[in-house]
Amino acid sequence: MKNGHADKHRVAVIGSGNWGSVASRLIASNTAKLPTFHDEVRMWVFEETLPTGEKLSESINQAHENCKYLPGIKLGTNVIADPDLESAVKDADMLVFVTPHQFVEGICKKLVGKLRPGAEAISLIKGMEVKMEGPCMISKLITDTLGISCCVLMGANIANEASICSTYHAKFLVAFKSKKLSGCASQMQIAVEKFSEATIGYREDKQAANCWAKLFTTSYFLVAVVEDIEGVELCGTLKNVVAIAAGLVDGLDMGNNTKAAIMRIGLREMRAFSKLLFPSVRDNTFFESCGVADLITTCLGGRNRRVAEAFARNGGKRSFDELEAEMLHGQKLQGVSTAREVYEVLTYHGWQELFPLLSTVHEICIGQLPPTSIVEYSEHTPNLSLIGGSTPCY
Repeated sequence: MKNGHADKHRVAVIGSGNWGSVASRLIASNTAKLPTFHDEVRMWVFEETLPTGEKLSESINQAHENCKYLPGIKLGTNVIADPDLESAVKDADMLVFVTPHQFVEGICKKLVGKLRPGAEAISLIKGMEVKMEGPCMISKLITDTLGISCCVLMGANIANEASICSTYHAKFLVAFKSKKLSGCASQMQIAVEKFSEATIGYREDKQAANCWAKLFTTSYFLVAVVEDIEGVELCGTLKNVVAIAAGLVDGLDMGNNTKAAIMRIGLREMRAFSKLLFPSVRDNTFFESCGVADLITTCLGGRNRRVAEAFARNGGKRSFDELEAEMLHGQKLQGVSTAREVYEVLTYHGWQELFPLLSTVHEICIGQLPPTSIVEYSEHTPNLSLIGGSTPCY
């Protein structure tokens, strides 16, 4: 990354949903005051027509607010919504990817040959792609497709908890309580400038990671840097599957003791799965914000937990797709698709019995097992000596 002030960094955010809007606001507050960055932050918007007939991008640029995905929050006058992907990124040398993970490959293919020389990226995306040759992390997909370096940022920072000034707090809460923004409590805390943390994972280039940390860090949003990109990214990916399990427990009214047990077992399986795929993954990463902290906040307040709770309360008779459309109003549920992708990896390697919780979540999501199976999955006790951890007594 460049040094000095003569050639300032230009930032583009690829994605404008709840977390994308919060990230844009956070970044724009820093670019407006840091001399090494251009003030303007371009935010690519997947164009939609609002009920008023107005285009979403036009609404954002006129009101400086994303009225659909982050109502009541001023993004900053230096955030410019752009519905043209190539136009949004053409001048940027710092690209922030924050879209649902299933759209990343298509977006990257459209950007091949369209980026500035020396551009670098960071992914805020939770998820993975499963290909014939095995699982592919989103950061690697971006690097392989575009030929650029890519760090990751993950952590206990569900978007709505990260950006709202008190002036707009009441307006947001009306939308939140009416369930128009269900499952976004933690990101709201960043939006309201309550203290939150995140972890940047990088591979080798610490200078680039520190530049990203400078772009994101504020007095209320602290960022740590860790040389473990796979560990950080897998934490952010797998916690959504565990959050589905936590939501099922809530929907079945099983209580906090059961939920705590599911979260602990989930963390153990997250660590074991990560280390089997990537032996370089560090144990300490699971004690960073991207690990246990993100797991806790997602299992307490995330959209995956909330929709899974509704799924269980309906006895599994309404699909996750149906509930997602009804409850999330255009936002995407990551846990269900990630559970499927993880299950494909487990099946390919013959690891299902090593990871009974991760396996069971997928089987419940597709209707193969009832929601009550979430606490019956241990019928076949896993051989934990292969993956680490204590063996429970039954």
